[in-house]
Amino acid sequence: MASITIKNIPQELYEKLKITASLNHRSLNNETINCLESVLMPQQLSVADKLLRAKRIRTKLGNAVFDPDEIKNAIEEGRA
Repeated sequence: MASITIKNIPQELYEKLKITASLNHRSLNNETINCLESVLMPQQLSVADKLLRAKRIRTKLGNAVFDPDEIKNAIEEGRA
């Protein structure tokens, strides 16, 4: 495999990468590769795969009921 050295990374970007790597239980190197792959080689999911993922999420939620205002607030928080 090829190697690459990245120089002059802004400190804020480096810190975000470190945090994301930690949250995803990856090394800094593996998180960097994952970020590059997601931008340069995005995976196109089929409709069937998207539906399967949605069904799995719904199963995990069980019979949870969400108030429309809670959903709206969560969306707005995510945009902030």
